Amino acid sequence: MRRLLVLLLLLALPAQAQTLAERHMVAAAHPLAAEAGLAMLREGGGAIDAAIAVQMVLTLVEPQASGIGGGSLILHWDSSTRRLAAYDGREAAPAAATGTLFLRNGEPMGFADAVVGGRAVGVPGTVAVLEAAHRAHGRLPWARLFEPAIRLSEEGFPISPRLAQELARDGTRLREDPAARAYFFDPSGQPWPAGHRLRNPALAATLRAIAAQGAAALHRGAIAAEIAGIVRGHPTNPGLMTIDDLAAYQPRVREPVCAPYRRRRVCGFPPPSSGGIAVAQILGLLAHFNLPQLPSGGLDAAHLLTEAGRLAFADRNTYAADPDQVSVPTRGLVDGAYLTARAQLIDPLRAMAAPRAGNPPWRETRLAPQDPQPEYGTSHLSIIDGNGNAVSMTTTIEAVFGAQVMVRGFLLNNELTDFSFRPEINGRPVANAVAPGKRPRSSMSPSMVFDEDGQLAFIAGSPGGARIIGYVAQTLVGMLDWGLSPQAAIDLPHVLTLGSTVELEADTPAAALAPALEALGHRVQVRPLTSGLQAIRIRRDGNAVVIDGGADRRREGVAIGD
Repeated sequence: MRRLLVLLLLLALPAQAQTLAERHMVAAAHPLAAEAGLAMLREGGGAIDAAIAVQMVLTLVEPQASGIGGGSLILHWDSSTRRLAAYDGREAAPAAATGTLFLRNGEPMGFADAVVGGRAVGVPGTVAVLEAAHRAHGRLPWARLFEPAIRLSEEGFPISPRLAQELARDGTRLREDPAARAYFFDPSGQPWPAGHRLRNPALAATLRAIAAQGAAALHRGAIAAEIAGIVRGHPTNPGLMTIDDLAAYQPRVREPVCAPYRRRRVCGFPPPSSGGIAVAQILGLLAHFNLPQLPSGGLDAAHLLTEAGRLAFADRNTYAADPDQVSVPTRGLVDGAYLTARAQLIDPLRAMAAPRAGNPPWRETRLAPQDPQPEYGTSHLSIIDGNGNAVSMTTTIEAVFGAQVMVRGFLLNNELTDFSFRPEINGRPVANAVAPGKRPRSSMSPSMVFDEDGQLAFIAGSPGGARIIGYVAQTLVGMLDWGLSPQAAIDLPHVLTLGSTVELEADTPAAALAPALEALGHRVQVRPLTSGLQAIRIRRDGNAVVIDGGADRRREGVAIGD
């Protein structure tokens, strides 16, 4: 009972201020998840061991955002080999999926109609990619990493204020799923309130199976058969996934996207995520301006951030897709000469007209830009262990509560709605159209920054759908250009764009910039911008190392370490 009261008090308070450590650190979206990761580090585990423990607990305590029914993108830094690897656990379309998946009589379905049910469920990749990363970098036994989540599933955890809020706000259609209704709602159909102790024995059983059998327990056998059966048998919106799709899923190891910024090297995730390219482009464009001399909360900085973002989103909407099926000119999009030419389109005194995608080197295909579509969800974790190995991992089930379908104690994703609903526009193909086995475009932007000596200096990332790109870019600018601590950079009032409109964070000083930005020609919207950033800075003074972390006060995350 005492532990329950302490946790409830912690969740009711804003995230802590700047956190310092000397050995290792975990920054994650929920205190119980961060504690599980730190426990693995204290036992001698590496960063990937901690990430697995964190993710399994997040499946339980933050089910609205991520879990074993979804996908993950992992940047892993191996300090001994000095190798950065991108582990792609993005969900995949079933083999039977085609470009018409979300069309009705030739027109796109309503987004909300497409989300709920089996149609939008992609083959999950989180467990498979974590298993692959553990084989390469794990230190502790695989089964040990599941013990905190199994224990919490059996003993129960107090529903956090954020989870209670999401249940109250978005639970109407979640109640329609029998398993979700029985778990998240009381016998009268009301969502459980904050503080209610929620037990999940079904998830405990699932995690025990995965702990014993690895990813095969999810992708083959009884659990896989139940996933496929529920997806295909959904009463109102059936999908196409089969047990063969689950068994065929394979994670990928890809080369990160890295580009210079000032005197540092910024690395992010490559396609199928657009995040690494877009963040690199924003920074590469901003490198042509003297941002360090501009006030962090001023008009000039806001204008430059959003103009760079608009150019990056124009390219993202045209070129970003699964590189296994589409030729993505990644190298050209972050090429220095190309970005120099694109930077000439930015007028410091006036907003540009609606930008079009550029013509980067090594482009092979003439494509149509994808129509804007909503993107939601996700969680992020940043970890560094005592040997200097690190993880930046963004993980998702897409919308809040994913497809709002529950299987064996966890929710399934609706990741296929990240594909373009239209396979072609005006006779030109859309790069991010649905296709068999294809991975949908993402905006997840797990990032790492290296100093002039090639030493890891920063780790960052955020949830937030397509806004992830702006959240991460602004936080990196805060740390790299304005010399802010991770916490202070995370706390900056948000200023970002998804391509057409400048978004300013409501109830912050950024909102006061609206009239001046409109006078420059921007379309402006003031709105809540609830990021979930986690960032870590590593500073070295001789043999001494100081690890400095921050977690977003807008959510329930914490940064903890030793």
